[in-house]
Amino acid sequence: MLSISLIIVIILALGFDFINGFHDTANSIATTVSTRVLTPTVAILMAATFNFAGALASEKVAKTISKGLIDGNLEQYVIIAALLAAIIWNLITWFIGIPSSSSHALIGGLIGSSIVYAMSFKKVLWDGVFHKIIIPLFSSPLIGFIFGFVLMWLLYRLLAPFSHRMVNGWFSKIQIFSAILMSFAHGKNDAQKSMGIITLALVSAGFLTKDDAIPLWVKLSCAIAMAIGTSVGGWKIIKTMGTSITKLEPIGGFAAQTAAAVVIEVASEIGAPISTTQVISTAIMGVGASKRFSAVKWIIAKSILWAWVVTIPVTALLGAGITALLKMFY
Repeated sequence: MLSISLIIVIILALGFDFINGFHDTANSIATTVSTRVLTPTVAILMAATFNFAGALASEKVAKTISKGLIDGNLEQYVIIAALLAAIIWNLITWFIGIPSSSSHALIGGLIGSSIVYAMSFKKVLWDGVFHKIIIPLFSSPLIGFIFGFVLMWLLYRLLAPFSHRMVNGWFSKIQIFSAILMSFAHGKNDAQKSMGIITLALVSAGFLTKDDAIPLWVKLSCAIAMAIGTSVGGWKIIKTMGTSITKLEPIGGFAAQTAAAVVIEVASEIGAPISTTQVISTAIMGVGASKRFSAVKWIIAKSILWAWVVTIPVTALLGAGITALLKMFY
């Protein structure tokens, strides 16, 4: 029988997935909306559909979250604290329109809450954190920037003989497919984090072992929660991602989305829970920089960078503080 604490974990995990959906909607559709290839409503519905499909496509990232970061089982209130820390940070950054990483908010919360729960740093599998989190934290945004820069540079040269109007006409249609690919990749990586958290809670409660497959109901509920959240849309972050970093045309939107989707797909296949926000942001910067470096609004980029840097430490402290508070009542 499910305990009240386990039910709370499941509700909060699905709530996190919902918030992740509207917080990170901009990841897959901001460039499509800003270049006016699709209306916001159509773009959001398309993103929700392919987020759902991507969420069901794999479980490698979920396995990393459920058994690759923490040694042994946790009490349910520790997982509750981690989820609350991530949700609080997501809502704060959404409110001020900064595209921070939902993934790293969750991981930071889990690390902080686990340390306070065990009163030891040994509870965290630091080797897994280093290889699956820290290395991708620094490498994936850099790769996104390089891919975006190179792809845009190649497209400029390949399409130089054609008129600007003709090229934008072509990519107004082609960009729809890159948006679909980006939406699918986003769902494939991001929805699995909540799947991993619920699986971790089920293992801790004795309903599963760490070697069991993720139950179908967990996959479906997380996929649905993210799709519904995506359908709500995160307009403030869409504005930041689509227009504030650099001015994009359809060809630039295509290059940024395609570059980011490739990086995210590779990360999902190796089970790395990377930040889709970071990757698409730096891909957009790379596209802008391929024209000229002054085309990127580096002041905006700097504020986004600071949000990335502080997300894990802040949510770790939040998770630790909430765990210490809840520990008094358990």
